[in-house]
Amino acid sequence: MTTGVLLAQLGTPDAPTTEAVRRYLKEFLLDRRVVDISPWLWKPVLYGFILRTRPATSAANYARIWTDRGSPLLLETESLASKLGTRLGERFRVTFGMRVGNPSIASRLDELVAAGCDEIQVLPCFPQWSTATSLSVEDAVAWWRDDHPDAPQVTVLGSYPAHPSYIAALAASVRDSGFVASPETPLVISFHGLPQAYADRGDPYPNECDATAAALVAELGLADEDWVRAYQSRFGRAAWLQPYCSETLKALAGRGIRAVGVIAPSFLADCLETIDEIGRELREEFEEAGGTSFTRIDCLNDRDDLADALAHMVKAAQDASPHLGNVGM
Repeated sequence: MTTGVLLAQLGTPDAPTTEAVRRYLKEFLLDRRVVDISPWLWKPVLYGFILRTRPATSAANYARIWTDRGSPLLLETESLASKLGTRLGERFRVTFGMRVGNPSIASRLDELVAAGCDEIQVLPCFPQWSTATSLSVEDAVAWWRDDHPDAPQVTVLGSYPAHPSYIAALAASVRDSGFVASPETPLVISFHGLPQAYADRGDPYPNECDATAAALVAELGLADEDWVRAYQSRFGRAAWLQPYCSETLKALAGRGIRAVGVIAPSFLADCLETIDEIGRELREEFEEAGGTSFTRIDCLNDRDDLADALAHMVKAAQDASPHLGNVGM
């Protein structure tokens, strides 16, 4: 028996060009899990303004982080999938897919079935569950299942906001960076933002972010004054989860804090939001407000301890049920 494992990422453009970014943004922003606005109201704004103006700016940002081999997020996820496959062994076949862009989740599920997998686990690369990410992946799997009624059992595994192995890897990444948190040099734990309206409707994401932050702080042995939590990557004019990372960093500098470290636990792999938004935009805002030392702590990427953690989750899910079922972490 062969078990397929698909690491599901949100996605990345095919290239740092205006046209490629426009295709990516179109697919991303038409997802009702991401933008929950009536299409009659949203599409005129999307097609009439956003897709005319935003792609060029975003493409320039992507160009700053692009490598000679391509998208950092794609490359790191590909390497992580390879390491996970090595740890799981020959009874497993591991790949990765993107909810938006290429390679798509559907195409990779097709490949796993063609390779003879008897069952498939989809492991979202989102430690904290959210409608806009985790549920969107579940949608993609459900649509694929509708088109493949005779396909093997496919299970989307749950979130893992405080999984001990994931938290241990996060803590190790902080220590490896050389950053030491203290009241004078606080650690900023920055999560990707979410519209406040989603949380008001019961999305568990804020609670899961709190669980991750609490577990990481405990693992590092930090006192309350050694760290702060914030949210980044706002889009549009509506209220998002607060406190905003930009305002938090400015406030810290205004209090006389001159050095910070920033970690982004909601991202497993470095991407535009971590390399450019945190590493450039937020760094510049902190320095303009008076800060002098800014440490961006890398995402877990393809760290060996992350691969070990994911392997543990996959094996635990399989051991929990011979037919997998709907297993949460």
